Amino acid sequence: MSHFSTLRTKITDAEILKTSLKDLGIQLKTEADVRGYHGQRVRADIVAVLEGEYDLGWSKNTDGTFDLIADLWGVAKKHNQTELINSINQKYAINKTLVEAQRPGLQNANVKLVVHS
Repeated sequence: MSHFSTLRTKITDAEILKTSLKDLGIQLKTEADVRGYHGQRVRADIVAVLEGEYDLGWSKNTDGTFDLIADLWGVAKKHNQTELINSINQKYAINKTLVEAQRPGLQNANVKLVVHS
């Protein structure tokens, strides 16, 4: 029986996700296995290699969004999984906003970014 959970996300940009993981000091791999309970593995497009024996992974859906795949019980053994996932999502949102603000047509726009922690 697999211990992996699949969670729907609003992440749509692989490059921004990779940048966000790097910004947080998280090692990443692409087209790699997500480590889970007792050596179980599942393939993902992007993998955050975590300290310990468990990882977080993201796999792209046909609609362009990414699902988060992880053995959440295992991740929670060494990490506060809620804080970890929230920090990744927050960094992704900030980086996505900064990229979008640089799009043509927005050069003269005033952007105010407020981050709540």
